[in-house]
Amino acid sequence: MNAARRPRLLVLNQYYWPGVEATAHLLTELCEVLADEFEVTVITGRLRDHDPLARPGHTERNGVRIVRVNSTAFERAKLGRRAVNYVTYLLQSFRAAATTRRPDVVVCMTDPPVIGTVAYLVARRFRAPLLVISQDVFPEIAVELKRLENPVIVGALRVLIRWYLKRADRVVAIGETMRRRLVEKGADSEHLTVIPNWVDTTVLSPRPRDNEWAQENGLAKGFVVMHSGNIGHAQNLDSLVRAGSFLRDLDDLSIVLIGTGARLGYVEELARLLEVDAARFMPYQPREVLSQSLSAADVHVVGLARGLSGYVVPSRLYGILAVGRPVIVCADAESETAQVVGEVGCGVVIEPGRPELLADAIRTAHAGGYDLERMGALGREYVVAHADRRVATDRYAEILRELAAA
Repeated sequence: MNAARRPRLLVLNQYYWPGVEATAHLLTELCEVLADEFEVTVITGRLRDHDPLARPGHTERNGVRIVRVNSTAFERAKLGRRAVNYVTYLLQSFRAAATTRRPDVVVCMTDPPVIGTVAYLVARRFRAPLLVISQDVFPEIAVELKRLENPVIVGALRVLIRWYLKRADRVVAIGETMRRRLVEKGADSEHLTVIPNWVDTTVLSPRPRDNEWAQENGLAKGFVVMHSGNIGHAQNLDSLVRAGSFLRDLDDLSIVLIGTGARLGYVEELARLLEVDAARFMPYQPREVLSQSLSAADVHVVGLARGLSGYVVPSRLYGILAVGRPVIVCADAESETAQVVGEVGCGVVIEPGRPELLADAIRTAHAGGYDLERMGALGREYVVAHADRRVATDRYAEILRELAAA
């Protein structure tokens, strides 16, 4: 490698800025930090947003060159349409990546899950090392959620994903349970590293409970329980709505669900059918008001459907803890989220899929049975020390230096 130039990174993921997806935000923050040391090119997909920035083409932002390919951008609630988005992105990204300047390292974040196959082929074309950042374990997560049941498709996906996991030069898992899952799938344990997802604690920080955003949205008073993030199958938000049906006597209770996703329509209809008047649905909030919107809750609920431990790790936990708010986690005890909350003492852990237990926990919080302020403070201390962006990005930079040098 020519010492006169910075090492080149070629990064593949379907979502990137200005997307609102968790992987879009995380990858954007990572790449913009790495751009101080590396030449970073990201090949990403088209967004449904009508913003000109979301259209196909080339642009640059904060030192990162962004190549947005002309993939489809259908609404993702239907599995078939999501599959079309995946396939068109995979084909277009391979063509764009194979014709770019030779990278020193190829990086992919697993959205869509089989992008690692494309990334491996591109890495071999340029004789460059491959780093895979695993955000979930597929197709097992889809099988557990009964979203994918065709044995032929499941088998083919397992072969493809196992193929690139075995051949990647380095694989990053975002949790210890996920690391074990990936070893079971064939990843070389010696090439596996655990780097949890992160939050920028200088951007997301505690705000008063009755802040300007809360006042503008009628949430400055009463007791607010919040979910903020994807409203999909893995989050098990049916339980939160059903819990609300046990809490009708709490006149000052608001159950606020912020976000969108494949299950939004279903969860909205469930709230209507069960007459959970406390439930309120809002779209994703702009990142510039996220500290205020997250701080507007007395307590947050983080759900993970039963059986998904290690297959997916909800990254929104770190944002909640960054603003000093406590959480009620509805997840299996062995999940990363439950373990962090239990060890740190920043919230309460209950079984998933048990709305009556969730209702009891909310009622106890409402009655002052938990020291919510102390829980929130412990969570903030934890993310500053262990899950701040600088901690994670320094570890990624170290890995990438090693791979580029090799």
